[in-house]
Amino acid sequence: MKQSDYFIPTLRETPADAMIPSHQLMLRSGMVRQLASGIFSWLPLGFRILNRVISIIREEMDRIGGQEFLLPALNPIDIWEQTGRVEAMGDVMFHIKNRDGLVLAPTHEEIITFHARQHVKSYRDLPQIWYQIQTKFRNEPRPKSGVLRGRQFIMKDAYSMDTSLEGLDESYYKHYEAYKSIFERCGIKFFVVGASSGAMGGRQSQEFMVESDSGEDTCAISDSGYAANIEVAVSQVEPVGRIKEELALELFPTPTAKTIDDLVEQYGFPESRCAKSVLYIADDNPVLLFMRGNDELNENKLQSILGTSNLRPALPEELIKYTGADHGSIGPINLKTNIRIIADNLLKDANGLISGANKDGYHYKNIDFTRDCHIPEYQDLRTIKEGEPCVINGSPLRVVKAIELGHIFKLGTKYSEALGANYLDSESNENPIIMGSYGIGVERVIACYLEQHFDIAGIIWEKYLTPFQIHILGLNENKFEEVKNTAENLYSELNKNGFEVLYDNRNESPGIKFNDADLIGIPIQIIIGNKNLSQGKVEIKFRKTGERKSVEVENIITEINNFYKN
Repeated sequence: MKQSDYFIPTLRETPADAMIPSHQLMLRSGMVRQLASGIFSWLPLGFRILNRVISIIREEMDRIGGQEFLLPALNPIDIWEQTGRVEAMGDVMFHIKNRDGLVLAPTHEEIITFHARQHVKSYRDLPQIWYQIQTKFRNEPRPKSGVLRGRQFIMKDAYSMDTSLEGLDESYYKHYEAYKSIFERCGIKFFVVGASSGAMGGRQSQEFMVESDSGEDTCAISDSGYAANIEVAVSQVEPVGRIKEELALELFPTPTAKTIDDLVEQYGFPESRCAKSVLYIADDNPVLLFMRGNDELNENKLQSILGTSNLRPALPEELIKYTGADHGSIGPINLKTNIRIIADNLLKDANGLISGANKDGYHYKNIDFTRDCHIPEYQDLRTIKEGEPCVINGSPLRVVKAIELGHIFKLGTKYSEALGANYLDSESNENPIIMGSYGIGVERVIACYLEQHFDIAGIIWEKYLTPFQIHILGLNENKFEEVKNTAENLYSELNKNGFEVLYDNRNESPGIKFNDADLIGIPIQIIIGNKNLSQGKVEIKFRKTGERKSVEVENIITEINNFYKN
């Protein structure tokens, strides 16, 4: 492709609204342009790279037996209502206001299950892996970070269907291995974490993540190999436990103590012995939670425990209604009403605790959870902290920002039961299809690659994703006829040998051509100038290392073949 004929609107300055490297580089190299908030147009250079990623994904999905579909982005809302996800998605789902009963699909579990219900009737029809690479729509309230959080995006979504949990495990493992191959082929350094299934539901899920300061996810990782999304991460912190002294329960006034810090500073209590109380409302029902000191409640863990995402902190009037006290004076003793109580695992059977007395301005000390109150339920409620020991070998946890590349879910029968997608087993008994769901954000693959492969000059493409294999730069062709002829001949010869070549034949200064070439980042630049050519040579520059070497014109193809073989 001759650059004079190719639309690559590079930018010399970084746009002010582009805050992260991938967004800046996509705009500056002419890969994308923003049409509206969270909506991007892919220009020719970017579209070539997008198709590279799609080809790799398609090859790896086909390798595990996937069958490619193309499902409508426009969906009847009644199918979604059967699974309860219209409410679960909330404002994220686009509704078509001038056509009753239609939505733009943010994902396709419901539609795949709808078709499975129509056609999968027997255990002989299973297992199946169906996938598509298609545009999705999500009404993100705050689109940002370029293509990482957009309102329209391309996703590879796949769905497995099996007759048993063992079959689901096998399908899940196939996708796990396929995802590893996809991201390795794309040249991305990633790690895999246990994750929350969120609105998707299901038994298990894992995320493929890229560590990046630009990420919106937070993960806990350690040198032991432990990795988990902060939503589900656990650590090996020692429980509060019991003290030897069996001290009597004691009520005492705390007129100015409203927080754990107040109790520590004003009365000298150890922070770990303070049982913080938090009241939540879940599906209109109160739940009282107890945690150690200033530990932070992990709402995602609480959602999993309670089986609902419909929860919120109690309002001041609700605190008084259910406990008899305001914020800062709530505790496990003398509650006004009989409500569900859950304490964090670190407080299990502890004594010597301090907590509110359910009477404004008063606390109890020397609370024994086994003697003075009934705590029927202990769960992991807390958010882990930087430096805590990991559960594998006690090595310290690091809390890092990360970008989600892909997510795989064991859905189980959530969708098949809701939509009536059943099969007959070998004994003619009807059973719900056991499903899995597996997604990759295609644009995110490119953004994550760019977050890891750039320098001050621009992008550094590796061989699998590069838009072109070779970038020819003819210098001052309007002045030197031999430069132009050599560049044209080399361009023709490389194309005949099967290389994909971008030839910068523009009437621009060498400085502009050099800057654009480094910005675009094609692995090999062949620089044709009059000085080298007078000696029968051209210069090769390797973009990744910056290494330059002079090569005889007749040896160029051998040199490039050696580079790509290695």
